[in-house]
Amino acid sequence: MKILVTGGTGTLGRHVVASLRDTGADVVTLSRHGDIACDLLAGDVPQIDADVVVHLAGGQKGDDVATRNLLAACAGVRHLVYISVIGADTVPLAWLRTKLACEQAIADSGIPFTILRAAQFHDLTLTMVRGLVKLPIVPVPGMRLQPVDARDVAARIVELALGSPAGRVTDIAGPAVYEMGQLVRDYLSATGKCRLTVPMPLPGKAGKAYRAGQNLTLDGDHGARTWEEFLADR
Repeated sequence: MKILVTGGTGTLGRHVVASLRDTGADVVTLSRHGDIACDLLAGDVPQIDADVVVHLAGGQKGDDVATRNLLAACAGVRHLVYISVIGADTVPLAWLRTKLACEQAIADSGIPFTILRAAQFHDLTLTMVRGLVKLPIVPVPGMRLQPVDARDVAARIVELALGSPAGRVTDIAGPAVYEMGQLVRDYLSATGKCRLTVPMPLPGKAGKAYRAGQNLTLDGDHGARTWEEFLADR
């Protein structure tokens, strides 16, 4: 089986590529510095010669354009697997709307597909917390997160890529839900830092969606590695 992976050097992609190669699959990566050098956003996508495409590449802007450019080059692909984000259709943020547009483009493409929505990775959660605690007084957004380990998501992606197209499958999130304040306190404790924290309500429709837990999944699949284990390793 020949599998092409976009975003193969990213947080998720490097685990997916390694695991797929361990199964004996013929894996090539497509990115600016991949086996196939290409900028999806620029539209210079060569015709894809692969049985399966695993689309993991993403950024803060233009994911919908990049995805449509990729789809245009996927004639003959038997299965496209896409990683999306929990809350793509319920949390009114521009980035999440873009992820939803990607999902819709894939569903409308005629290519057999599988879409997996995941919670925020531990790595992204750590980046968020680090950014907050740089301030002498730490604003703590009124929200809950259910961070998941990239390796747990990678294992699920590999399973899906080696299987049959399944449409949108059950979401995957971490094993526990945390108030943002707890995540901040865990980081401060782990790093020996001392900061005053101040609650910061999130305004608008996005704040309402986060307070309602639209970014969480209580009934979906759950990864095994906890935030505490991830933080201890770091």
